Order: sequence, then structure tokens, then C-alpha cells
Amino acid sequence: MAHWNRRSVVSVGLAAPSLSAAGYADNAHGVAIAAARLRRPLNTSAEDPILELVRFATLAANSHNTQPWLFERTPTGIAILPDVARRCPAVDPDDHHVFATLGCAAENIAIAAPSLGRAAEVVFEAEAKRVNIVLTSGASSTHPLVDAIPRRQCTRSVYDGRLIPTEQLALLEAAGAVEGVDMRIFTERAMIDRIRDTVIDANRAQMQDQAFISELRAWIRFNERSALATRDGLFAACSGNATLPDWLAGLLFPIVFTIESETKKHRELMASTPGVAVFTAASEDPDHWMRTGRAYQRFALQAAALGIKHAFINQPAEVPASRAPLADLLGMPGKRVDLLVRFGYAPDLPFSLRRPTEAVLRA
Repeated sequence: MAHWNRRSVVSVGLAAPSLSAAGYADNAHGVAIAAARLRRPLNTSAEDPILELVRFATLAANSHNTQPWLFERTPTGIAILPDVARRCPAVDPDDHHVFATLGCAAENIAIAAPSLGRAAEVVFEAEAKRVNIVLTSGASSTHPLVDAIPRRQCTRSVYDGRLIPTEQLALLEAAGAVEGVDMRIFTERAMIDRIRDTVIDANRAQMQDQAFISELRAWIRFNERSALATRDGLFAACSGNATLPDWLAGLLFPIVFTIESETKKHRELMASTPGVAVFTAASEDPDHWMRTGRAYQRFALQAAALGIKHAFINQPAEVPASRAPLADLLGMPGKRVDLLVRFGYAPDLPFSLRRPTEAVLRA
């Protein structure tokens, strides 16, 4: 989402050698341990199934890794509410990404619940603006995508350019099929290049917006110490970049994060990309944005299961002036494109962290 981002823009061009020494090595080890613990397999015999389901829900994609969700136990299951303190008004003024994020988290619960002997029904409560998940007892079963939940990540690196086999494209299309959401995959080089141009133009507009820059900068974690302290935000290493002390990163950020460097980077990223997935909801409202998040999450988990990486390229969906030209380009005139995702093959990158489950679950 911008990034949802966890997006490629976070790289900020910090290609300088890491200045980490003994203290940073300890923190790096701590990040790796925290990520591994967070992403351990689902405990099907958990003493508290709700706590375990919420842990898996927090592994969902979310904008800037702000984790704008709160979970509540209800008499019938789990409710997911937006955490308004973690919204991003510059990049997401109408909370589109927030509600898509709630849909991502809800889909993780729906997929994980059968392994804990629960069936999950996801319902959006429009008046309360929350997602209600009704859990009922049922026979234990294993969803084919449950093991992909801890492995899913947005990989904002250059891909290796290999084409995706037709049968895998079909699986991705099937995974992203959700009522009320139109998901399309584009693999033609000419179309990908045209999408690239819309990304570059919209990215230029965002970088000329000081409120956007300030908001993005506030969520970047330039080193392991900051990532461990907050367990949120856009950790530099997750984009394959060097980690730097905050004081040095603060000096370099305005020097290396420029329109020119970002344009060059997006050209390289898109040149290596064999496919782009586009998600468009039938209506512009929180319910359908939530559904879009569910569709994306299924797509992303199927990609992870197939060994395919992906990353958001949402800039033209986030800049209002870019939306209509983007929809026309994609053959969807009059529609608001919700999410754009590039995908391809690449090595794993370090995983992002999440806040402790107990910090986001209300009794």
C-alpha cells in the first residue's frame, strides 16, 4: 500500500557500506530472532486460539508497516478495528489503505482458523466501520495457503526477469478472485512499461509534496536498533539496503532521496518485472476496500507458496490526478484502481517486524 508499501521508495538510495559494529551486530541478531519468533508456524494446539489467530493476522501486509489495526475478542469471535493513531493522512487521506489492511488481516484469520478447528465468516460492519469475524466450531482442516502466511513479504528488490509459467499465472488469478473485486494480471512488456511510466510520474508528484516526504521519513527505520525499539515502520534492511545510524541517515536522506534517483530505481525495478497485478473494487467504500485487501492477501499468499516475490507500486493509485489516466490505460475507464503489485522471482530479504500480539489485542 504505498508500500503498502513497504514500498520500493524506502530504499532511499542508501548504498553506502554499513557502519555497524559490535553493538549493531547484537541488534541485527536481535532482529533476526524477533522475526523468526514472530513468524513461527501456526500452533494448532495453542492454549489460546484467539491469541494465535491474531498473531497470524498481524503478519498481513499493511501501509508503511504502520500496523493500523486493533483486535477485540467478541462473544462470537474477533473484531478488527482501525487504529486511527496509525493512519497516514498524507498518502492515505480517505483511509483506503487502512481498510484494505484490515481485509488483509481478516483473510489471514480466515485461512488459519480451520487449522484450529474453527470456521471463519468475515463480515464488514459498515456503521461501526470494523471487520467482524464470526468463528464457529468445525472439523480441523488445513488450508493450502496457511503455511505461506509466515513466508509472505513484500520484496522491493530487482527481480531476475524470468517469466512466470502460464499455470502459475492461472493459480494467481484464481487466488485473487473475491466477490466485488476485479483482479487482472498484465504480462505484456509494452503494458508493463506504460504502467512504469505512470508510477514514475506519480512518484514525482509525491516527492514534490513535503507532507508526503515527512510522513514517509517518520516511518523509516534506518537501523536494527530503531526497528527493535518500535517493531513497526519500514526497516531499511527489508529493502536490501545498508543500515545506518539515525544521525547519518538523517543527513543523507535529503541528498540521496531525489526524484532523479527514484526515477532511475523504478526503471530498474520495472525492467526486471515480468508481471503486474491490478486490483479494482466494484465500489469506493470501506467494505469494498476491505474486500480488495482480502483479494490481494490471497494473491500474495499464493505467490509466496509458488516462490514468487511481489511488491506494491501504488503511487499512481495514491495520487488523485493519476487515477483516471491509470484507469484509462488499463482499460477500466471510470474506475478507481485500488492496488498495483509487481511480481517476479528474487531471493528472500530480511523480514519486517510486528508489534507484540498482546499490544494489539484488547481483552
